[in-house]
Amino acid sequence: MAKAISKPTTVDEYIASVDPAMQKMLRDLRKTIKLAAPKAEECISYQIPTYKNNGALVHFAAFTNHCSLVVVNLDIINQFKKELAGYKISGRTIQFTPGNPLPAGLVTKIVKMRVKQNEELASVLPNKR
Repeated sequence: MAKAISKPTTVDEYIASVDPAMQKMLRDLRKTIKLAAPKAEECISYQIPTYKNNGALVHFAAFTNHCSLVVVNLDIINQFKKELAGYKISGRTIQFTPGNPLPAGLVTKIVKMRVKQNEELASVLPNKR
């Protein structure tokens, strides 16, 4: 996990608490997620930045040697296998580094697909948040 002095309560605090080498990459990732899902709620959940819209969309986290984007739905990881070939994948998690960041276009596609999935689920289960 990130080197945190105390548990962050906002995404700004989380990003400020991680290694400076990772901060720009996380700020860029955050901006891309917010542009792709402008209605998403930004919060800290499981002690990491989380974006929710009719349920969780994605999470991200910083570690010593990499960052991770947690996509929440394994089907999306499988749909983007070709585009993700240069990254380490573990379940629903994509690992990336400052030397090999995730392209904004790919993040946008993933997040928009998650928004669509959650909207479809919400139409079937209207009380799902």
